[in-house]
Order: sequence, then structure tokens, then C-alpha cells
Amino acid sequence: MHSRSRILAVVVLSLATIAVASCRNSPPISLIERAIEARSTADIVDDNRIVIDVNRVMADVRSIKASTEIYEQRLLITGLFSDKSSYNRFRKGVRAVKGVKKLYWHAAYMSEAEQERQKDRLLGWADALALDTKIEAQLLATRGVGSVNFRVAVGAKGTVYLLGRARSGEELKKALAVARGTKGAKRVVNYVVVRP
Repeated sequence: MHSRSRILAVVVLSLATIAVASCRNSPPISLIERAIEARSTADIVDDNRIVIDVNRVMADVRSIKASTEIYEQRLLITGLFSDKSSYNRFRKGVRAVKGVKKLYWHAAYMSEAEQERQKDRLLGWADALALDTKIEAQLLATRGVGSVNFRVAVGAKGTVYLLGRARSGEELKKALAVARGTKGAKRVVNYVVVRP
């Protein structure tokens, strides 16, 4: 099997499996709606290559302080670095990654002392991941939202970032309402494009 065909088959099978499992606890949604992303196979391949390149930069910097989300070569970077040198090297490395059409940079540097002073206002990794997971689950359960076309990231200050593609303005409104209505979300930043 050709490698692109194999990648597409794995992606479709994985998404179909998720869709079947999710349909048990959510309103009836067609498998086609859940199993097929709006982005092309070429976009998926390009996005995967970009993420691999960003992960390589992270390995070179020897830091796992950042998180990436990508959709149609629009790259979202979040994270909180306590080492200024690592932050600068990571930022420079990410900016050098080829193929990124738009970079949404939301990684930040904050000294450990400042993080300690703001600890009551900062989410820990586990709390950010829990909020991210909760929003993704609610998107999956929301009728009229093709959750497979949305990416969610949560920053250290409770900011929720939505990235991806909505098929209509109505779908985008629903997705934003989910994010804004989720307990723990302090602010929502919208990087979703509307395109049928």
C-alpha cells in the first residue's frame, strides 16, 4: 500500500473507532461526520511533518515545556518556560521550521520566582490537561460540531485556544460556546477559520 494511502487508512480507522466509542454517550452523529476531517491528506502529512520538526527543536533544546497544535499548517505553540535561554532557542528553532503558514505564538518565559509568586493564578500541567480534555469531550458531544476539525490548547493562565476549521458560522458559535462555558476557562482565543 502506498504510504499516503496507508496513513489515510490509519487515520480514518482511528477516527471511526473514536466516533463509534463516543456515540454511546452523545447525541446521534453520523460516522462520516466524525471520521473524516475537513483537511486533505496532503495537509495531514504536512502538519505531521511540521510537528515532527517542532518536536526535534524541543529535543535539541532539551525541554518539554511547550505544547503544539496544528491545523492546515497553522501552528499554535503554548507553554511556560522558566529558563530564558531555552525559551529563546526554542522560539528561534520553531520560527525556522519550514512549511508553517501561520504561527500563533503563546509560549512565554517566566522565572521560577515569578511563577511562585503567581502560583495561585497559574494552572499546573495536570489541571491544564484536564481542562483541555473536558473541552474536547464536550465538543465531541455537541451536535452540529465536527470536533475532529478542532484543536484545543490550554495555557498556564487558563486561556483556551481553539484552532481548526468550522464548516459554518453556526458551528463556530457552538464550539466557542462550549469553550467559554467550560468551568476553569478564563478566556477563549479563536483561531478557527470558517470554510465549508
